[in-house]
Amino acid sequence: MQRSLILLALLTCALGARAGEVFVAVAANFIQPMEKIAAAFEQDSGHKTKLVFGSTGSFYAQIRSGAPFQVLLAADEKTPQRLEQDGLGVAGTRYTYAIGRLVLWSRQPGLVDAQGQVLAGGRFDKLALANPELAPYGTAAVQVLGRLGLLEQLRPRFVLGDSIGQAYQFVATGNAALGFVALSQVAADGRLRAGSGWVVPENMHTPLRQDAILLQRGQGNPAALALLQYLRGAKARAIIQSYGYSF
Repeated sequence: MQRSLILLALLTCALGARAGEVFVAVAANFIQPMEKIAAAFEQDSGHKTKLVFGSTGSFYAQIRSGAPFQVLLAADEKTPQRLEQDGLGVAGTRYTYAIGRLVLWSRQPGLVDAQGQVLAGGRFDKLALANPELAPYGTAAVQVLGRLGLLEQLRPRFVLGDSIGQAYQFVATGNAALGFVALSQVAADGRLRAGSGWVVPENMHTPLRQDAILLQRGQGNPAALALLQYLRGAKARAIIQSYGYSF
């Protein structure tokens, strides 16, 4: 019995010695799935994660200024490409971990119809969206409004968030009647958790391909490499799909 306890203690120490920590910058649309993935990853691998959520554009500026992130989970594919070209991302590590969906959402049931015609009807005061200069979901929202011929008409009603997370908060708190948010923020397992929404057809905007990349500061960190591999595994992919993403 005593020998077994000693062996168990040695094994625990060995695992602890190998365990590490990874510092991850995560696009704001991916908060809920990433929190679940991180918990599962920590349990399965023994590694720890330190997550920071925000807009992809802000992360790009921070990384260029020396922020100590080791992995970036972006809301687009262009930013990881730029970081790779800048020499701040590790070549060959970039891949698409999810393809997002945009939704026009209100916390008020019945306000947003299934075709998004509320936008033309004008039965609202403010329209929230992420700043298109910082957030890919904001760029997609502007593209949708352009396709509908409503961009200039509705621009005076815009309430811009620094990220899609802030845009969601504007709507969730009632500071805006409706807004363009990520489907993952308001739905799970294919159903809206509350309110009303229009899931925007994917052909109305540039595909929201979200890429991950190992950053130079994460090179040689086993925890960073393990996380990128874990995101491609069955358990993580099941969580990602449950929030409305595809691959």
